[in-house]
Amino acid sequence: MKALKFVGGSLDDLTDFPLEARRASGFELWQSPSDFKAMPAVGSGAFEIRVHVLGEWRVIYVAKFEDAVYV
Repeated sequence: MKALKFVGGSLDDLTDFPLEARRASGFELWQSPSDFKAMPAVGSGAFEIRVHVLGEWRVIYVAKFEDAVYV
C-alpha cells in the first residue's frame, strides 16, 4: 500500500468536506476507487474520485509514482 502525500492546500480542502464525505474520500484513496475518471487535462496519470455523499465532492490524485499517491 502506498503512502498518501497531500500537495499544496489539498489536505485543508479535504478537511472542509463534511465528515461523511471525508470518510468516503479517505476510503476511496486507500482502496481502489469505485467512481473515478482520468483527468488528462490536469496531467498525465491524474484521476478524479467522485464522492456522492451529502452532495458532490471531487478529489484529484496521481498514483503513477512508486513512492506515494499524491492528492
